[in-house]
Order: sequence, then C-alpha cells, then structure tokens
Amino acid sequence: MTSKGNNSSRSREVLNGLSVVVPTYNETLNIRPLCERLFASMKKENPNLLVELFFVDDESVGTNSTLEIVKQLEKEGFPVRIHSRKKSEGRGLSSAVLLGFGLAKYDAILCMDADLQHEPESVYSVAKPVLDGNAEFTVGSRHVSGGGFGFDWAIHRRIISSGATLFAFGVTKSSDPMSGFFCTTKAVLARGADKINSIGFKIGLECMARCRANPVIDVPITFQSRVAGESKLTMKQNIYYVQQLIALYLDVAPVPFVSFILFLAFVAFYVLSLMLKLIK
Repeated sequence: MTSKGNNSSRSREVLNGLSVVVPTYNETLNIRPLCERLFASMKKENPNLLVELFFVDDESVGTNSTLEIVKQLEKEGFPVRIHSRKKSEGRGLSSAVLLGFGLAKYDAILCMDADLQHEPESVYSVAKPVLDGNAEFTVGSRHVSGGGFGFDWAIHRRIISSGATLFAFGVTKSSDPMSGFFCTTKAVLARGADKINSIGFKIGLECMARCRANPVIDVPITFQSRVAGESKLTMKQNIYYVQQLIALYLDVAPVPFVSFILFLAFVAFYVLSLMLKLIK
C-alpha cells in the first residue's frame, strides 16, 4: 500500500460497519455473482465486520430482472438491498454513487463497479485502512506494486488513462485517480458535500479532491476484464472529465497562470483522445 499525505493531523476511529455501494445500469448478469463472491470473501477476511451491499440501479431494460434477483438474494439471507431510480429522479453514475452514499447504513462507504472488473475479493483490502482509521480515503490502484491488469488492455485506452492520470497530479497524489474503486467515510464526504459535482464518471477523484481527504492510501488491485455489460465511457464523458479537472484545479490550486496552462493541456488531451477514437 502507498500512503499519500500526512496522517498525524486527523483523529483515528476504528469502524465496524461497511456499506458497499454499487451503481448499476442493465447489469443483471453480474448481480448474483458479485453478491455471492463479496460475502464469501468478507466471511473469510473478517466475519465480525458488518457489511451491506447496496445497489443503486438506474432504470433500464434490465431493471425488473435486477429487482427480482436482489429480492431473491434477500430471501436467501444476504444483507443486500436496492434503490431503483426512475429517470425522473436523475441519471448518471456519479449521482447514483452519491445517492447511495447518502442512503448507506454504515459510516464507512465503498464504491465499486458492477461489471466485476473490480474483484469483490479485493473489497476488504481496499476498505481496511479506512475501517482501521489509518486513512481518510483509499483507492484501489492498478499502478502500485502488486496491482495491474488481468487482461491486455487496448493501447489507446492505456494512453488515454495515462494522460488523464498525469493531468490530475495537481489535485491528487493518488497513482490511480481514474479508479472507481474507492473507500471513505460519511464524515469525510460531508466536508465537501456542498462542492461535489455529480456530473461525469470520476466521482472518486471528485470526492478525494473536494473533501481534502488526507491521508489517501493506494491499495493494489488487479483490474479484470468485463464479465458482462458494456463500457459506459464515451467521448461525452471525456469532455466532462476535462471540465471536471478545470474546476478542481481552480478549487484546489487557484493560480490563474497555472490554470491557463493546464487548460491548454486538457484541450490537447481531448484532441488526442478524439483522434485515437477515430482511428480505433
């Protein structure tokens, strides 16, 4: 694990409960294996830890099936629940995560994807520094010792990810700020609640920066290939990311000249990602 920041200034509190929040959109095939693997792992790692699995599902063609699966899992004794969000209530991954955090049962809150690229078996290791009071924020990182990829990631995706990570260096020292696998607490989240932008996909980066989380610990994970479902990343999301970074730099490091230079860099990144997408 890699720690970023000074951990001497914050009080430490050991937590005995964890809410695992999973935003879903037409992820029916992944619901049961995610649930079964998660609780099998948690039983082995720490059987005394109180854990809930909380799906926040945006309305899709798979919603009815997802609701039925979760209902059956509840009957089987799994501590799992779901909030089915209608289109009129809002859309998007980041707002779904924030909604889940707000409705979570426990103070320690963890976000992971539903497509099983984030291994349920890694949940405890990602959450542990927060649960033990040793970190305010943890990131499941592909880019620290022991982390990596369980498949050959397309070169254009690697380039885009590396560029996006580089440009975020000024607002967070995490080695993998693009990660959607992260853990924090409601208390930390409350510090930036009035500033957090729910637009876009990089909600972990948003929370980490806006809430001034310190220390941040990177925990190694293996990023796996998608089992079912489709990637939600689009060119529109790349644009949102550029806008998000500009806003974060103005909030965290409001220096006009630096912000201007970074803006030019972000535009270059956007053009590069567009070109790579066109030649894919």
